Amino acid sequence: MPLDKLPDGAPELCQTEYQAVCAFLNDHCGILLGENKQYLVKSRLSPLLGKFDVNSFADLVNALTSKLNLHLKLKEAVIEAMTTNETSWFRDESQFTALKEIIFPELFSKKNGTIKIWSAACSSGQEPYSIGICSVEALQAANKNRAIQIIGTDISEAMIEEARKAVYSDLALSRGINATTKARYFIKDYDGYILNPEVSQQVRFQQFNLLKPFTALGRFDIIFCRNVLIYFSEQIKRDILQRIAESLETGGYLFLSSTEAMPADLHEFEPIHTEDSCFYRKT
Repeated sequence: MPLDKLPDGAPELCQTEYQAVCAFLNDHCGILLGENKQYLVKSRLSPLLGKFDVNSFADLVNALTSKLNLHLKLKEAVIEAMTTNETSWFRDESQFTALKEIIFPELFSKKNGTIKIWSAACSSGQEPYSIGICSVEALQAANKNRAIQIIGTDISEAMIEEARKAVYSDLALSRGINATTKARYFIKDYDGYILNPEVSQQVRFQQFNLLKPFTALGRFDIIFCRNVLIYFSEQIKRDILQRIAESLETGGYLFLSSTEAMPADLHEFEPIHTEDSCFYRKT
């Protein structure tokens, strides 16, 4: 259902219920909705009422605040519905150019062993698979044979399941994949276009909440954390960036989106500017 169209007879959402939903989202996944987003909450959560046999937003709030495990699926569905899954291939293309032409060649020359990359908030997989395509092309350009491991994480289990399939429609590929790349890396199938295993086998996926400790994920040479920090409070954003710094190897690289900025007093990173791109190196 389009997000700007509510189902007929959708129940009302009062201010108290809206604030309770906001508190739940902030506590469980760090999303900070702020004021005047009642329509967004109502449009995204109204379809869940019938699906989970909930009669009103008051009953929904009662379920969200309950500690009973029987409401676990509903809580997961609320987070799922309120998580934005906007994505495309090679989003902020200049950053992928820098990855392929600057960062990968540097790592090939100075690092022995496996190169490890994390794509946080990866949605349905376009970002980590774009990284994988860049790695294949960088290895070919350098005539190297190196092990590269990419992990994509997202809070949405449904998005992770979609990403693992590595199958995309014409419409999904039209957002960032040109004809040459499509012919090179995708195989037509009845279900859509299957990504070449040369790329997909580099990537594994895991459901993960950025509010949780990063320790179990390991350490990385490159981290992409783009277009997700804007949904968090400044305090949570700083905490995530601090823990990202701890997860990066010294000299490792962090990519934020082109619309996000590093807090001025966070000194673990130095900005690296190219002609049309910016990213960060851990000092």
